[in-house]
Amino acid sequence: MSERSPAGLPSGMAAGIAAGLGTGAFWGTTFVAPLVAPGFSSADYTAGRFIACGLFSLVWLLWQTLRALPGARVALWPDAAQARAAVWLSLLGYTGYYLLLVYGIADAGAPLPALVIGTLPLWMMLLGKPAHLRWAALLPGLVLTAAGMALMIQVTSAEVDAGGTGHFWRGMLLATGAMLSWLAFGMLNARWIRRHPDVKSMAWANWLGLAAGLGGLVIWLGWGTPWNELLSHPGLGIFVFVCTFTGIGSAWIASVLWNVASRRLSTSLAGQLVVSETVFALIYAFAWNGEWPATAQLLACVLFVAGILASIRAHR
Repeated sequence: MSERSPAGLPSGMAAGIAAGLGTGAFWGTTFVAPLVAPGFSSADYTAGRFIACGLFSLVWLLWQTLRALPGARVALWPDAAQARAAVWLSLLGYTGYYLLLVYGIADAGAPLPALVIGTLPLWMMLLGKPAHLRWAALLPGLVLTAAGMALMIQVTSAEVDAGGTGHFWRGMLLATGAMLSWLAFGMLNARWIRRHPDVKSMAWANWLGLAAGLGGLVIWLGWGTPWNELLSHPGLGIFVFVCTFTGIGSAWIASVLWNVASRRLSTSLAGQLVVSETVFALIYAFAWNGEWPATAQLLACVLFVAGILASIRAHR
């Protein structure tokens, strides 16, 4: 008989849900990064974040290698096939995704891209439904999440138009591209780690981090601010802090947590938990701007939480 958590869930499922929610809390910080350290280009944010992630992954791998027994050191580093998979998936879920996201934030502000990314649970629930689970069981979670999204998009589109940015639809297009890129990553990454149970969640996070770091370096060399200009840029200190925090927290730590969630939960339930990223992102954005959300936005967050609870109930 499987062990149960205090909430009455199987212990493995409870751990996966906790990891998924923790991932959402870290991922949500990426939406306010350009607001905390304004004045830098989208390429700078993307490159800085993933170069920090790559450096941290490299240091962690070297430290593990020095501590490991000689026979175990080889397993810490990827072989050629694993390295190719890490590069491809890091492009989908790290550098490519985040570059599109920060350009979307630059065009339309933080809330709109957060909402577009927030549709990921709907798509992952639809595409990742376990064969044994009836569609009727998923319907409450889908309806609640869709209703929350409809409310938030209505409110946010009005706010963006009222702000006079003139880039609402371009921001929507970029955010949609980011969403599709991460949707492909979420599905393919979950399949890869289930097919390779011998690869630990932390090792896979390190390999993805190294690949993302290389991708970040390419982005900076190709499109980033030149080094001499960057050194004299106002606010460089807070920019470095934001890149370090998001690189380690919302890239590396979140990757470990997401790998745990993907191993322990079905793709549809893990995908549903992505909506917590939207909730956290909105909380952070509202806190940073020092303003209370509108009634419709609060109601949407309630619907999001209710959708998560309904999905958990359906997957028990």
